[in-house]
Amino acid sequence: MKFFSELNQFMLMGARAHARWELDMSNTILHDRKRLIILALLIVPILIGGISFAEELVGSMPAMLGGKNAYAPAFYTPTIFFASIGVGIVAGLITGCIGAGGGFIIAPALMSVGVKGILAVGTDLFHIFAKAIMGSVLHRKLGNVCVGLAMVFLIGSVGGATLGGWVNRTLYEKNPVLSDAFITTIYVLMLGFLCTYALMDFFRSQKAASAQKKSGSTAAVASMTATAQKLQSINLPPMIKFDEGVTPGGRKISWLFLVISGFIVGMAAAIMGVGGGFLTFPIFVYTLGVSSATTVGTDIFQIIFTAGYAGLSQYAVHGFIFYTLAMGMLLGSLFGIQIGSLITKVVSGPTICGLYAVATSAGFINRAFALPSKLASMEYISMSAATGKTLETVGSYIFFIVLGSFAIWVFYIFFTNISVLKGEGHAHTAKGVK
Repeated sequence: MKFFSELNQFMLMGARAHARWELDMSNTILHDRKRLIILALLIVPILIGGISFAEELVGSMPAMLGGKNAYAPAFYTPTIFFASIGVGIVAGLITGCIGAGGGFIIAPALMSVGVKGILAVGTDLFHIFAKAIMGSVLHRKLGNVCVGLAMVFLIGSVGGATLGGWVNRTLYEKNPVLSDAFITTIYVLMLGFLCTYALMDFFRSQKAASAQKKSGSTAAVASMTATAQKLQSINLPPMIKFDEGVTPGGRKISWLFLVISGFIVGMAAAIMGVGGGFLTFPIFVYTLGVSSATTVGTDIFQIIFTAGYAGLSQYAVHGFIFYTLAMGMLLGSLFGIQIGSLITKVVSGPTICGLYAVATSAGFINRAFALPSKLASMEYISMSAATGKTLETVGSYIFFIVLGSFAIWVFYIFFTNISVLKGEGHAHTAKGVK
């Protein structure tokens, strides 16, 4: 139990590091006129061109590269673009308010409205990569990156992303329903783990006001775990040195363990359509014994390259990216994260912990309710089509009602506390002038 509790804390740290990175990128883009113009130039042609010629494209390119006839650009409509903005806003609100990457709700949301799982995964990866390129805040984080550590890790992550992308494409070509079932199962397992421990943390924080501070402190990760000490004691060349600025003399570990770690993270990122930060933290800190400071920088570094490689080489070139959705989500998330980050100034810590538990639980319920119908379609379980459809519909309603309520609540807090937020903004400005 202690192991799983610590693992959850490290996963949460990774999600929070990803959230801080997304906020940095959002601020960089929104505060730079040139970047905003570039964003408009990316969105407008895709939207206008896609809407104007959607029917012609579907008719003239039924065998679109990488696509199945039934699932090619069938959803290429203005409605889906504006819906994607809504998805991006909610994901941004979750990222900014909770301080944890909101990407875990994007794939379930897209799949719930009819987008095939492989398109949802590829689109989310491209959305992450596009935001990273436009934000280009990597230089701010390089102080915490051990370049050697990052490059060896990327050797593994590229290999893992290649395998993960191949698995998704192979399953899709064999049977699109099997592909959806596979991606849904991975999400059920991952979100089930996250929401279980998020709920446990929330109830603990309700019992003791100090629980959240303890869970967020770095004391638990100041010293290496027994696993990390054992791995670092294995002298298996080539060895790589890191954390010289954290520990006298630094630390060493074999390339092999780094490559394996990168492989796991890259495969998970390519299969789920996420950055992989929630896995990088527990692997680096708990298993490899890397300091949390170095882990943050390396995590940001690997997200950009892993998401970029997986999105472009494993999905884009095979036609599995929905560019209209990606641009809509990018646009929505830029603004959602701003509002979400502001209300953390007027919301208590235990409340934020509870919101994280609710958000992950909603994603888990959504995919858990969708799984039976997919398994029944492949005759893995016995269930009528009507029952499976009902379960899937119920799961979708619960999911969107919870996320919609969350968004309404955040906007309510924001608008009812505008005067307070403005006052804090002026106070910070004045303090900065001094």
